[in-house]
Amino acid sequence: MTNTHHMAEDTTIKKRIVQYISSLQQQIITALETTDGKARFHTDKWTRPEGGGGVTCVLEQGNVFEKAGVNISAVEGTLPASMKEVLNVKGDHFFATGLSLVLHPLNPFVPTVHANWRYFELYDGNANVIDSWFGGGTDLTPYYIFPEDGRHFHTTLKNVLDEFDADFYPVFKKQCDEYFINKHRGNEARGIGGIFYDYLRPEANRDAEWLFRFQQANGNAFLLSYLPLVEKRATLPFSGQHKEWQEFRRGRYAEFNLVHDRGTLFGLKTNGRTESILMSLPPTVRWKYDFHPQPGSREAELEEYLKPRNWIE
Repeated sequence: MTNTHHMAEDTTIKKRIVQYISSLQQQIITALETTDGKARFHTDKWTRPEGGGGVTCVLEQGNVFEKAGVNISAVEGTLPASMKEVLNVKGDHFFATGLSLVLHPLNPFVPTVHANWRYFELYDGNANVIDSWFGGGTDLTPYYIFPEDGRHFHTTLKNVLDEFDADFYPVFKKQCDEYFINKHRGNEARGIGGIFYDYLRPEANRDAEWLFRFQQANGNAFLLSYLPLVEKRATLPFSGQHKEWQEFRRGRYAEFNLVHDRGTLFGLKTNGRTESILMSLPPTVRWKYDFHPQPGSREAELEEYLKPRNWIE
């Protein structure tokens, strides 16, 4: 827990985090539009009646991405009692900023990816900061397994984390493996994981500046971890059957986001913008009653990988 200090001291870090989030959004959007080569992001600026707002950017029906959302927000206001309970925190008012993205490719051989980097502050009745923390992470959801893709994704993340603390990757990978789980599907993982961290609070040896640098390093590594996989797989030929399997697996993705995802819950409970919160849902999905892939097929192979494994040799 951070010591109580006056809000005025914190505006600089708060402001700089908001600026960084905004510039990262632009950087990612530019790279994705270049990769897609056809579709452009539609920009939707919105304000929240209780305080703050955001910029939702969505691309649809591209050459490479069937649907892609890259959202930023910076919101503040009174923290509802229900959310105090969920977050297990005290405080009357909150400030939250972050970037959240979900990319759903057209080609079933290209994995879906999700990433989020966020920063929170909590204040007492006199506008003093009584708590602050960073959270974030990114995870990969393939429909067909290419082990070298999983290795590239995880290795890129580990290399970034190792620069800050060699203990981070195993801990944050484990947290990711434990979080993105459809418990109602017999503890089936949503994908092949990545990293997930939350409640990283400033401490004496790791102050807010250190944590901010850590957050930036993670944000800046995103395109390096993901775009090479897109470039490798986006032109592979695929059939209607491949697409059906992708849509079936997207159903599991939708289930996680609607049943278990904390961000979705937080957004909806704090009267967030529903369109922006549900941007993460895939464009087309299918549910088949009691469906199982053919044993020994490439589709069945995926299910072998939906449990924690070591992706780095």
